[in-house]
Amino acid sequence: MSKKMQITLTVNGETQELLAEPRELLIYVLRERLNITGPHVGCETSHCGACTVTMDGKSVKSCTVFAAQANGAEITTIEGIGSPDSLHVLQNAFREHHGLQCGFCTPGMITRATKLLEDNPNPTEEDVRFGMAGNLCRCTGYQNIVKSVLAAATELSAAKEAAE
Repeated sequence: MSKKMQITLTVNGETQELLAEPRELLIYVLRERLNITGPHVGCETSHCGACTVTMDGKSVKSCTVFAAQANGAEITTIEGIGSPDSLHVLQNAFREHHGLQCGFCTPGMITRATKLLEDNPNPTEEDVRFGMAGNLCRCTGYQNIVKSVLAAATELSAAKEAAE
């Protein structure tokens, strides 16, 4: 029997302390222990990206990260990006440009796109397609996802220019 470990995570700005099994995956800690259900369990093999979160400034697939590896990390999920009352620019762009259909992949897509736009505020279509390649969608065919990310990039750039 494995000995549980004390884990401290900062998730969406809130410190969380819990005991976790050494081989317990971050996705299950988030969903089942912390009730943060935005990241979805899709393939459990790192192929689909439905579980994408930002951990210490990097996009990671939380189905491939042990909670113990995340000890001390800052984690952002879709819940930390916007709220129903105050949508993030990307969330609004996905809604306006029909970047979602069933919505299963959307939290991972938006979480990944947020990091993509932080790293590259003015991406080309090719940049977006390459940057989002690790997140799969079975519904949309990607055109509207790419359009949504590009629209958000334009809006964020315009807002930055207006603020300067």
